[in-house]
Amino acid sequence: MSTYYNKVKDYLLNLEYNIVQEDTAEELFVVENPDGGIANLIVDCEDPILIIEGLLFEISDENPDIYKSLLIKNREIIHGAFTLDESGKKVIFRDTLQLENLDQNELEATLNSLEMLLSEYSEEIISFSKL
Repeated sequence: MSTYYNKVKDYLLNLEYNIVQEDTAEELFVVENPDGGIANLIVDCEDPILIIEGLLFEISDENPDIYKSLLIKNREIIHGAFTLDESGKKVIFRDTLQLENLDQNELEATLNSLEMLLSEYSEEIISFSKL
C-alpha cells in the first residue's frame, strides 16, 4: 500500500465523506456524501494519478442532442468532465489529479465541482436518464 493511499483516505475523512467500501489491494475507495448528492463515487489511487469517477446515468436512446448538451455543459464544469464508458451508454463524471503533489484543497475542489454539477444540472440529468 502506497503512502498516497493513506493520504487520500485522510483527506476524504477530513472532508467528511463516508467511505462505503475500501479495497487496499487495489488502492481504491467508494465514497458517498448524501448531503452533496454523491453516491458510489470511486476514488482510485493509480500512481501517478488519482482517478475520481462516478456513474451519473445511462442513456438508452442514442439522441445526438443529449451528447451535444453534455459537451456544452463540459465547458462550464470547473473540475472534471462528463465522459462515456466503452459502450457509449453510461455517462460518467471523471477527473484525474496528480498524486505526487495532491493536497486536500485540490481534492475538495473536484468534489465540490461534482456537487455543484449535480445541484445545478440535476433536472437535465434526470430528463436524460429517462430517455
